[in-house]
Amino acid sequence: MKLAIDAMGGDYAPEKIVQGVELARDKYTDLKFILYGKEEKIKEVLKNGERITIVHTDSVIEMGDEPVRAVRQKKTSSLVLAAQAVKDGKADALFSAGNTGALLAASLFIIGRIKGVDRPGMTTTLPALKGPEDSFTMLDVGANAESKVKNLHQFAVLGNFYSANVMGVTSPRIGLLNNGTEEDKGDPLHKEAYQVLSQDPNLNFIGNVESRELLNGAADVIVTDGFTGNAVLKNTEGTALSMLKLLKETILNAGVQGKLGGLLLKPAFKTVQNKMDYSKHGGAVLLGVKAPVVKAHGSSNEIQVSHALRQLRSMVTTNLTKNLADYFASRPTDEN
Repeated sequence: MKLAIDAMGGDYAPEKIVQGVELARDKYTDLKFILYGKEEKIKEVLKNGERITIVHTDSVIEMGDEPVRAVRQKKTSSLVLAAQAVKDGKADALFSAGNTGALLAASLFIIGRIKGVDRPGMTTTLPALKGPEDSFTMLDVGANAESKVKNLHQFAVLGNFYSANVMGVTSPRIGLLNNGTEEDKGDPLHKEAYQVLSQDPNLNFIGNVESRELLNGAADVIVTDGFTGNAVLKNTEGTALSMLKLLKETILNAGVQGKLGGLLLKPAFKTVQNKMDYSKHGGAVLLGVKAPVVKAHGSSNEIQVSHALRQLRSMVTTNLTKNLADYFASRPTDEN
């Protein structure tokens, strides 16, 4: 099993990317890695080259580059060559922590979409504090700023498949992110999407879900457009980090008694921190393209990179993409 790695993508590339690759390599003996990037920089931080191949690239797609233009013009960049390797069958899956828009463009233009999928959706897994499962899946979280009813319906189908086949949820509860739970809430897009989702007999659609209920396990799959999903995702992540920071600062500023109390509660705080650690589930999956593609945060450290690579390994091992393509092919054509 070979994974194509954009070694130059991310805020701390190539160091944290290479370190994450080595962690995954040491844990999974069935993995091989092809690292695309500036060879001399990769070798500076690479400790052990076992099952790692370096392919030198002359250019890098930067975070500030315009995505489509960068993919078309920087054909020898680390991201483009990594995507091309997957297209050519030299690698089984693609990983990057770099420019999200460029990864989307490379995945669509080079790897291609699964037949029947109008727009692939960026899918992430977040922790749930209550409910039958300890996490939930949300899409789209950034691939499509604007969506039609047909797209939201397909996101529900994609999310349903991912939740059942990757997360192991039986009959996933599908919720539509909205500004109220009532059937007639939202703009015309969401009102129509509600009707379409409720009429699909293959989906366990439970209705609208408000954003304040997401972490309470209101649904196993949350469907939304990419603009809203990305905003909610960043707000959720930011709130979790801010609350943990606030607790720490409050304890440190509470005097001796506060610090002693904090010391006694340290195991409990650690449990909360682990519960809210969204990175343990891996990166964001681009569902709907012809090969597994995972995007990690630009600020990912080596542990988070290794989690994302573990996630890719699981997707390849379970033939997720082929099974998803077969699943879509078996469904009636969506005319909405």
